[in-house]
Amino acid sequence: MIKLDHVSKSYSTGAPALNDVSLNIEKGEFVFIVGDSGSGKSTLIKLLLRELVPTEGTILVNGVNVGKLRHRQIPKFRRNIGVVFQDFRLLKDRNVYENVAFAQRIVQVPNREIKKNVPSILSIVGLAGKYKARPKQLSGGEQQRVAVARALVNEPPILLADEPTGNLDPTNSLEIMKLLEEINERGTTVVVVTHNREIVNAMKKRVIAMNKGVIVSDEKEGTYVDEI
Repeated sequence: MIKLDHVSKSYSTGAPALNDVSLNIEKGEFVFIVGDSGSGKSTLIKLLLRELVPTEGTILVNGVNVGKLRHRQIPKFRRNIGVVFQDFRLLKDRNVYENVAFAQRIVQVPNREIKKNVPSILSIVGLAGKYKARPKQLSGGEQQRVAVARALVNEPPILLADEPTGNLDPTNSLEIMKLLEEINERGTTVVVVTHNREIVNAMKKRVIAMNKGVIVSDEKEGTYVDEI
């Protein structure tokens, strides 16, 4: 599903953000990517989304060679990846239903399909009864659930979550992670970038630890330890 083969990324300063990284994530896996600030996590996410291109090496996402995509091909490529951010990025002037429906309107899903798909995904994330609410009327945890619903409504095979619990309290953080686990059990490949040590250690998933642009450990049921 995701394959990096000897990938490096250097910025104009010359310092490598990623240095000869090779990695395989199989279909249906749930993977945490952890590491301190500057470890290369954000660069890795941007490479997977084709916001950046590698300086060296090859990246395959869902069978697509990301580095060879033409600019006009990028939007279609990104439809196969759901993304959840730390800061929710909801449309404040629209209600929950319209925030989720927006992701379908962009890809020109017929309105009759939207009317079926949006309530269905809101039910999955536990917000069926709040479809008329505006973001400011929701808690942080609820706003993140809307963001998850929006990321998933087009049924992408891959979900990338970049610090999804960064703005949430411990209770809401755990609930969001349980939601991502349920989504993973439905068949979606889930990749979570996080600093949340407690969540990582509680979940017992595959943990890839990065430090200064390289992978320093990759454990099937890993933990987020201090010495990375």
